[in-house]
Amino acid sequence: MNRTRTSRPAAAPDAPDAPDAPDAPAAPKTVAVIPVYNHAGTLRQVAEGALAQGLAVLVVDDGSTDGSLDTVDDLPLVRHRLPVNRGKGEAILAAAILARDLGYEAMLTIDADGQHDPADAGGLLQTAATAWPCIVIGARRMETLNVPRSSLFGRDFSNFWVRLECGQTLPDTQSGYRLYPVEFLQRSRFLSRRYTFEIEVLVRGRWAGLPVFSTPVSVYYPPGDERVSHFHKFKDNLRLSCLHTFLVTRSLIPWPHRRLFSGAAGAERQPGIFEPLRYFRALSREHSSAGQLAAAVWVGIFLGSLPIIPFGIAAILYASHRLHLNKLAAVGASNVCCAPFVPFLCVELGHYLVHGGFWTEFNRHTLLEELHHRLWEWLIGALFIGPLLGAAGALLTYAAVRALRKGKGGAASDREAVVKKVQAG
Repeated sequence: MNRTRTSRPAAAPDAPDAPDAPDAPAAPKTVAVIPVYNHAGTLRQVAEGALAQGLAVLVVDDGSTDGSLDTVDDLPLVRHRLPVNRGKGEAILAAAILARDLGYEAMLTIDADGQHDPADAGGLLQTAATAWPCIVIGARRMETLNVPRSSLFGRDFSNFWVRLECGQTLPDTQSGYRLYPVEFLQRSRFLSRRYTFEIEVLVRGRWAGLPVFSTPVSVYYPPGDERVSHFHKFKDNLRLSCLHTFLVTRSLIPWPHRRLFSGAAGAERQPGIFEPLRYFRALSREHSSAGQLAAAVWVGIFLGSLPIIPFGIAAILYASHRLHLNKLAAVGASNVCCAPFVPFLCVELGHYLVHGGFWTEFNRHTLLEELHHRLWEWLIGALFIGPLLGAAGALLTYAAVRALRKGKGGAASDREAVVKKVQAG
């Protein structure tokens, strides 16, 4: 590994002048990290752009086979090569070890494919300075040429699952332009090492007590025939599905997450049950975007359809709390499944699936003495009817809320609420 002397990043052009704002918070000591795998054609341009911003630069080559690292051999930066390709997450974690050894507090990751403009680094550094330690995401402005539809869908899909897993609405959870605390990367444990790492690191950051902020950045997508992507649709989507399954399951388990940081910025005291008016007002307003309400309705109807009558409301409240959904909407939606209609449908479908025919004999023997059979059939039927009925309720809820809020100018209010939540971390 070749090392050169590194320097502290210069202040962004629009940062407050030090004499006029002596108490302005200082940005953490930061090194720009460029993970690279077979991007020999763009790496040098990205590295030169970062150096032009006054940033110290660390390039980590994740086992490239095209000589990527050789293209920056003459630049004043730190180079490190991993012998084999092990994924972007592995490269970032290796960079964290080097950054710690070099005395840096923060790492600014920039993709090597030229999508990100190093000139936007100042915005991330300024945001980090206001509430350090934190994670800052460069949210890509996707209103540009050549943006693949798959990228737009993937971003929105990822945003939805991350919100379920950690409770925060973020505009771009797939952006690789980020600022991380080195200490957090060093002290945390991660399952992912490849493309999925950047999702897991956000969720675990929130679980660890770190605030997560976003700031807009520009993005460049070359024409399709010039674009180089190492995303494997089948393998990486399978990894994403497995990761989200694990993270959602973990968020439902009532075991506290390992908190590495305390006093997260933006935290407010929430009213308790001994302040009933404020408590129910807060419940009615929490997680109340159209998508969040639709998800709450789905959870309420699905759990309400299950044969867990004595514990139904408790289960719905628990799931809504752990998944950061609107509790009142979920409990209210569960009333759709009140006896006798939905339970009867579930039992009939379950009986048909188990015995090949519908239940037609209604007497003391089949109702009471065979109650355990009816409960089993109810459960089997609910596993089919619950999700379908929940999906119908969620779609109707989403459409109704969007229509009502659009008519009342609520679309702008929704956007403002999301912006405030992102700023609050």
